[in-house]
Amino acid sequence: MRDNVAMNSKNPPPWQPEDAGPLPLSSGGEKSPYSPQLHVVLCQPEIPQNTGNIGRTCLAVGAKLWLVRPLGFRIDEHHLARAGMDYWPQLQWQAVDSWDTLAGELDLHSAWYFTKTASRAVWDASFAVNDVLVFGSESAGLPPSLLAANRDRALLIPMRGDARSLNLASSVAVGVYEARRQMALQDPIITRWGLDP
Repeated sequence: MRDNVAMNSKNPPPWQPEDAGPLPLSSGGEKSPYSPQLHVVLCQPEIPQNTGNIGRTCLAVGAKLWLVRPLGFRIDEHHLARAGMDYWPQLQWQAVDSWDTLAGELDLHSAWYFTKTASRAVWDASFAVNDVLVFGSESAGLPPSLLAANRDRALLIPMRGDARSLNLASSVAVGVYEARRQMALQDPIITRWGLDP
């Protein structure tokens, strides 16, 4: 499927049909600008409802959302709109064509890679402002080559074996709120629940 971005924050509603013409590949959160204190990267996400809900979570914690192509949906798809349409125009987000493009835009030295094959739990990591939290696709997770190159930065969300895995949107929520909790403890300016920068 094509994954053209079709978001226009100036003329509600923010979701437009496929024939709406070329539209931006990113947004600076024009309706509610904020300075991102975390970055969330989705590598080749497949399910629009997950991405819509992750966008809402990113806005709630003051994070920027990055989408690495190929995507399994168009960003103007009906279900993504339902999941995030009230929040998407305020969200800071950007879509990039490849991991190499992302590496040129973000400092990945502070990246954490979430995978069920990691040996370190998410709450054993030491998060800081401007960290990057990286998540793979719903069906395949992160590429093995990426994990092999960053094994010391890989994190696990512990769960009982019967569960097999968590939903991607749930996993992102666990990661970003643990990061925000730690940031609040480290810096008195970042209050525990008052998340405005």
